[in-house]
Amino acid sequence: MSIIFILIPFIVSALVLLIRPAVSKHLAMIAALANFAATLYCFNCDYSQGMNCVFSVPWVREAGIFFSLGMDGMTLLMLLLTNLVAPLILLATWKRDIENEPRYYGLVLLMLGALNGVFLATDGLLFYIFYELALIPIYFICAIWGGQDRIRVTLKFFIYTFVGSLFMLLSLLYVYLQTPGSHSFAWADLVQVQLSEGAALWVMVGFFLAFAVKMPVFPFHTWQPDTYVTAPTGGTMLLSGIMLKMGTYGAVRWMMPLSPEAAHTLIPIFMTLAIVGIVYASLIAVKQNDFKRLIAYSSIAHVGLIAAGIFAWNKAGLQGSLIQMLNHGINVVGLFYVCDLLERRLGSRSLAEMGGVAKSAPKLATLFMIIMLGSVAVPLTNGFPGEFLLLNGIWNYHFWMGAIAGLTIIFGAVYMLRAYGLAMFGDANENTSKVADLNSQEMLMLGVIAALVLVLGFFPGFILNLTDGSVNRILGAVQF
Repeated sequence: MSIIFILIPFIVSALVLLIRPAVSKHLAMIAALANFAATLYCFNCDYSQGMNCVFSVPWVREAGIFFSLGMDGMTLLMLLLTNLVAPLILLATWKRDIENEPRYYGLVLLMLGALNGVFLATDGLLFYIFYELALIPIYFICAIWGGQDRIRVTLKFFIYTFVGSLFMLLSLLYVYLQTPGSHSFAWADLVQVQLSEGAALWVMVGFFLAFAVKMPVFPFHTWQPDTYVTAPTGGTMLLSGIMLKMGTYGAVRWMMPLSPEAAHTLIPIFMTLAIVGIVYASLIAVKQNDFKRLIAYSSIAHVGLIAAGIFAWNKAGLQGSLIQMLNHGINVVGLFYVCDLLERRLGSRSLAEMGGVAKSAPKLATLFMIIMLGSVAVPLTNGFPGEFLLLNGIWNYHFWMGAIAGLTIIFGAVYMLRAYGLAMFGDANENTSKVADLNSQEMLMLGVIAALVLVLGFFPGFILNLTDGSVNRILGAVQF
């Protein structure tokens, strides 16, 4: 089954890019829904003993390089996020007039296949290849269909992520050369290598630089707000909803297991950076008037909390980080879509120019409220279980860090409720008093997201049970 998640989007992407059919967006949606259906089918597999649905063929046998894919509960969760959000992202632009549609939808499918490859790869070099491949389509999506100053902003994003990835490659190569015999890039062989503390320090730093840029973690975040604001709506959703999870997933699957000898020295530093990023981004979000930029900074704060939960390296922190990767992806896609709807209706993203929208667009106001409450982590919404577990894990790691990280809930409520109040219940003006309510396509998009916010809030046990075995195995194998 694993290879299907890559073949379907890659084949349809090639078809769309080369032939450029008039029905390109329909083909893209069919491919995305096929991947989502395959993801649901994989829930029938047994992951209690580790990897399942394994696909492995020699690539460069002499060098120990295999095209190896596989999934456990943690992988399946990331596949669920990717292949659930992808059709929603396509739906968000379904009725838009996009210049050169086949190229746009072909690039989206190429990125979808690469993202699936990142989460499925069990060979280190294959992971790196997919990790870099995902950067190419999003670069062109942002550079071609982005907003003002898109070339400069997108180039900065490309340089940041590409350079960070090179450090990861160096770390992978070093550990690979320490494997016995003819060497191997297989995850199972790489994690068996016993590094000296000095070598492990450099290996962990190399991985951290790659993943910290992708998440992003303070102070490697400077590319993110401008890129999110400049990118087209679909590009912003891909970046925030799925792509940044490559960094958080990579930290759990690759960084910590390959260099645990350096954890005692470096993890306190990484944890501090994550906590600082939470407070820093939250304070900036509170002062933002541009709604899209506010969501961008809120994403930095939420991902900082996820990163801190990973670095705590205990069961509560890891379980919280995994479920919150899914929930953050759903919520942030919903928030950016609401922002896009308001911008297209009002011609502005400025909160100062909004107000009174709830009166003329009650459906939009209701669904926006549900998604906003999920982002704020109100009990019985999807954000609550993840943030509760994350704060529990960080608290168990260090009391004061847990207390400071808890400020994210307070700050989050401040800036999101402020934004909602200004946009929905502020003083109405000539534009906002005539805002059209949701049409059927927009209602479907936000309705699905709002339903997920509530369902995952009421029934988080389904996700926690899915990842429980993976978390137990990786904690048992990687101790420090």
